[in-house]
Amino acid sequence: MDLKTVLEVLEQFAPLSLAESWDNVGLLVEPGKQRPIKTILLTNDLTADVMDEAEAMACDLIISYHPPLFRSFKRLVQKDWKQQLAIRAIESGIAVFSPHTSWDCVKGGLNDWLIEGVGSGQVSVLSQAVCSSYHKHRLEFTARNEEELNNMLKDIRKTSESETFHYNILRTEQETLQVMLTCPSSGLTPTVQTILGNATASKSLNITQIQQPPLLGCGQGRHAVLDEQISITVALQRMKKHLGLPYLRLALGNQKTFESVVKSVAVCAGSGASVLQGVKADLYITGEMSHHEVLDAVSKGTSVILSEHSNSERGFLTVFKKHLAAHLPDSVTVTISQKDKDPLQII
Repeated sequence: MDLKTVLEVLEQFAPLSLAESWDNVGLLVEPGKQRPIKTILLTNDLTADVMDEAEAMACDLIISYHPPLFRSFKRLVQKDWKQQLAIRAIESGIAVFSPHTSWDCVKGGLNDWLIEGVGSGQVSVLSQAVCSSYHKHRLEFTARNEEELNNMLKDIRKTSESETFHYNILRTEQETLQVMLTCPSSGLTPTVQTILGNATASKSLNITQIQQPPLLGCGQGRHAVLDEQISITVALQRMKKHLGLPYLRLALGNQKTFESVVKSVAVCAGSGASVLQGVKADLYITGEMSHHEVLDAVSKGTSVILSEHSNSERGFLTVFKKHLAAHLPDSVTVTISQKDKDPLQII
């Protein structure tokens, strides 16, 4: 498969439009020489060791959960280790792609995988995603006749792409035309200026922003009301097994013990404090929180399980591989990196 086709497949089950506005997702490195994608390497983090591995196996595409290129830079030099990786990828003809928060948000993605570990229940999204296509506005105004309206529409088309707006017309009892025109935010100012240039339309102009529809099941974080209540001890055991870890960090909520009941759980992969803050639940599960963020949760009686940042995101490797296998032909080999590991270890 060529790179363009693979990117289209990735967009199908992890739409980049779901990513947070601050994130840097999608195709990050595109080699000058295009070649068929035969081997894909999955990793949580693209490091020098992972790049060694990719070059040794003649990899064509690296899919790194975390974007190795995040902050902007003005030069591409060997001084910075991330820029070194980008240079190596280009020289080796390896494309680099990152899904990051688009995979966190999507239904069936990383946060759904994380909350599955604690048990079955009624799951909902903590921060609902909405359609991120361009914002639209509805402009309602009156025109005296079709000639006047056509002249306004002609002027609007001079400043806006004709495909970006559409309109409906209703004829009133006074034989005037009631116009409802929809346009994107990018075309709002010139469209309004044109309408205000007409005496009749300017007096009747009303502007309303059209709300984007929610994308059900997609968004940051998850909350579950468990089918069967469990103890904190059982929750710990289940999450250790789910994450494949011998140890987890636990902060017991105020007045809570290891045998306290857990009926509701809120999770957020990675660093989840901003998403979990204020959510009512017996237990929070995330990768990392600051000392004071943990204290805030504990003071409200909520217990906290921390797994370290990338450990809460390890499901990316296995679940993403299954999705790729289901959408790509057998001729494309998908491999999980053997060199990728969390830099923090318990010794």
